[in-house]
Amino acid sequence: QVQLVESGGGLVQSGGSLRRSCAASGRTFSSYAMGWFRQAPGKERDIVAVIHWSGDNTYYADSVKGRFTISRDNAKNTVYLQMNSLKPEDTAVYYCTADPRGTIEPMRVTYRYLENWGQGTLVTVSS
Repeated sequence: QVQLVESGGGLVQSGGSLRRSCAASGRTFSSYAMGWFRQAPGKERDIVAVIHWSGDNTYYADSVKGRFTISRDNAKNTVYLQMNSLKPEDTAVYYCTADPRGTIEPMRVTYRYLENWGQGTLVTVSS
């Protein structure tokens, strides 16, 4: 198991940028796939972006492609989400999560059953 602590986020105007970070404890971070998810008020938690344990492959939801970038630094046990050109519809609580299976597809399909989640942080984009 890993412990995940998120930082970054907050309030930003439409068109602005934010960077989220998620620091993980434990020596097995580099073998985990990592992902960012979000939950808007009254909606289910949805995928935003996922990154392979190696950092070589990524997956993005269609709604954020070209605007958001997920990356990781295995030496720092940290995964990042750079969010550019933010829109009001990006407003949500954002969570990071870790999947010990390491690859993208299992996380993308079965993320609702994962056990390791960060505390979540509200990102508000004003129009």
